[in-house]
Amino acid sequence: REWTMKTLILVLLCISVFPGFSQGRVVGEDEAGFAECNVFFPGQVPPEGFTEPFHVKICQQYNREPRFATLYSTKDKIPLYSAFKYTKAAQSEEESWLVEPQIDDPENDQHEMVLEADVVGTVANLGGNQALTSDYVGSGYERGLLNPSLLNEEDFQMATYTLTNAVPLSPSLSKTWHRDIGRVVEQALAPHCSKKDHLYLVAGAIPSTVRVKGKVSVPDTLWLAACCDAPEGWSLGLVKKISDENSLADLTVGELEKQLLAGVDLFKDSCGEDNKSKERMEAVLQAVSQIRSGEQVGTSDNQKAKDSGLVRKVAGIIATPFIKLLELLIYVFVELVKFMFYFLWLVTKRVGSTVLDGVYSLWNGVVSYLKAISMVLISIPYDLGRVITNIFLGFLGIIQDVAFLTYRILRIPMGFVLHLAAFPYYSICAIPSVLKDMATGIGGTFSLAIDATATLLHGFYYVASHIAKRFVPKDSSGD
Repeated sequence: REWTMKTLILVLLCISVFPGFSQGRVVGEDEAGFAECNVFFPGQVPPEGFTEPFHVKICQQYNREPRFATLYSTKDKIPLYSAFKYTKAAQSEEESWLVEPQIDDPENDQHEMVLEADVVGTVANLGGNQALTSDYVGSGYERGLLNPSLLNEEDFQMATYTLTNAVPLSPSLSKTWHRDIGRVVEQALAPHCSKKDHLYLVAGAIPSTVRVKGKVSVPDTLWLAACCDAPEGWSLGLVKKISDENSLADLTVGELEKQLLAGVDLFKDSCGEDNKSKERMEAVLQAVSQIRSGEQVGTSDNQKAKDSGLVRKVAGIIATPFIKLLELLIYVFVELVKFMFYFLWLVTKRVGSTVLDGVYSLWNGVVSYLKAISMVLISIPYDLGRVITNIFLGFLGIIQDVAFLTYRILRIPMGFVLHLAAFPYYSICAIPSVLKDMATGIGGTFSLAIDATATLLHGFYYVASHIAKRFVPKDSSGD
């Protein structure tokens, strides 16, 4: 209890010193996209390198519990891998196929797998990004499970029957793949992993250009990557080519990653591939070889090997407390070293921050002082030029005012003199024009009188001639 309290204090100190330290793991889980399903990966770190926009990460949940993790290709309509942990196999249940509504309809309120028949007509774009049962009907292919139901306990088996965990396989290939994987895991891998709950499995498929009904990609290769994340850790890869149903090649995880996308990293730190136990790996490979050749694993073991295994088991039980104590001491030592490192880092950070703050303040003061002096020196010529300009403009204003005043004073007598000098000219020049107008008026009057007299005489003559024509006989003559 005392050790637990000390550890808790160390953790709290680390969190207070490095606020981001407590948040880094949460951010990593969110970015990975699997969240609760990270428990199905060694070190809770999902595979890296699958970065295409059509790669959808699914935490496969059933009855509100995470069951396994899947990376699904909405382009190929098949899973690229399903990650799970080996559990004791149970009797197979009746198949009831499920779908993931959120892949086709992100706005759907369903956040876990449901029966396909229950969501037909209620999920928008159902089948747009994932395969449906109708894509397999009459195609000659079966829905082959990447995470086989036979490697899961009863509570997990139902969750494996989701179409996001299925790839198109021929009936014979589906049978041989599940048979081989079941035997390899149960007889070769699980017995050689000292901690059964630390056996992590990733089963995947490499898509091909062949498509069922032009929609669902038929795998070119099936593969399995195993990681025993235990003190004596090891990892192994298996590959089965679709073109050869009886093939089952073993290879390292690094060699398997080269056959996948460039930059793919399936297990954190290669799951101890560089430091794996040679003895355990030889035993695992021998078991895989026996399975591949059709032999029953373990039939050739003699009693001596069994006795040796029993001795090692008893020795392991006796040595376990000492190993645990050693692990505890190593853990405490590592935590103390980490605490000292964090403390020294904090002191260095505080001292460095103080020095940098002082240098920064001094630099700001010098810059401000030089800036103020520069502004004053620059403003002196400017102010002097402005004063001289104002004096010159003032002098011009005075000259302008004097000239304007002089003009206003001289304008009145000069105008009077000019008008007075021009009066005789205009008066004398007007006499001929007046005489001409008078002569024109008199001539016009005389002409008017003559015209009036002639008109009157003409009128009397007309009247008289008219009367004469009316009353004087026509045959009489007269002048």
